[in-house]
Amino acid sequence: MQNDLEQAAGEEKRIAVLSVVVENRQSAESLNGYLSEYGNYIVGRMGIPYRAKNVSVLCVVLDAPVTVVNALTGKLGKLDGVSAKTLFSKY
Repeated sequence: MQNDLEQAAGEEKRIAVLSVVVENRQSAESLNGYLSEYGNYIVGRMGIPYRAKNVSVLCVVLDAPVTVVNALTGKLGKLDGVSAKTLFSKY
């Protein structure tokens, strides 16, 4: 992550909402590790286990440079059984 932070130095921060659907619980530990790494940018998060469908849904609000948010989204999306998409604010 250090490269992400170095590249983001001086970049304007934007508010983003990262939506994550976890279909493979085996990926939860890696997912939480990534969220912890980027914790300085996380404003809040909510996780909902949807037991009827055997998935978990997360909503993560970030205040970070676009490159940092994109890096986190990409890392999460590469995890097995994890889908991640981001919505950015205009400011």
